[in-house]
Parts: sequence; C-alpha cells; structure tokens
Amino acid sequence: MLDTNAVTAIIKDRANTLSAILNERSSIISVITEAELRFGLARRAINADLRRIVENFLESVDILPWTSTCAQRYALLRTELEVSGKSLAPMDLIIASHALAEDYTLVSADRAFTQVPGLHLLDWSTATTK
Repeated sequence: MLDTNAVTAIIKDRANTLSAILNERSSIISVITEAELRFGLARRAINADLRRIVENFLESVDILPWTSTCAQRYALLRTELEVSGKSLAPMDLIIASHALAEDYTLVSADRAFTQVPGLHLLDWSTATTK
C-alpha cells in the first residue's frame, strides 16, 4: 500500500528506486491517500500537466475503500498509541490503520510510521532493488 509521499515521489519522478520496486510488485493505495492527493490538487493552482498525471495515476491504481474493519482497527491503534504516549498525524493514523486492517505493507518514507506497532513498513527512500 503506497502512502501519499510515495505516490507524490512517483508522480514527480523523484523515486527511481521505488519505481523499480513497483515494477516487480503490484501496488494499491488507500482511499485516504486518494483524498490527500485530491486535496493537494484542490488547494492550490496546479498546472494542467501535473493534474493530468495525478488523474492518470488514480485511474491506473487500485484504490481500497475504508471499511468498518478499518474503523475498528483505527480505534484500537489510536487507543494503543495514546496509552503509550505516541501520536501520528490524523491522516497518517487512518492510513496506518487501513494498512494494518488489510495486512498490507505500507510503502512510505515517513519515519513517523515506525512507531506503529505491527505495521509492515517499507521505506522506499532507503530500499534497494535486486
């Protein structure tokens, strides 16, 4: 499951290693990542080329819906993090919960995700291809 920063790096052609990794594996995104990408397009004037690239990406990738199972996992994770004195940004917490609920590896360079217990994480910024 690609996090928003991974998708952004792909779209802006700043992640050759990640692109190579994804050529070997299938990838998906959370509907939450779609929301973040669409927010990025809506909040500022974006050139038409970038808008088209984002829309083409969204048309080409599988987008997983948020489900009741995800909401249940969110409640547990948020509680667990609060009890341990840790926190994540709200959207990151939702994306992490989604990856956990679906048992997917989250592909992200955001180190904040390392504090999520049980989350399978692939840091694309340090990954290498074979």
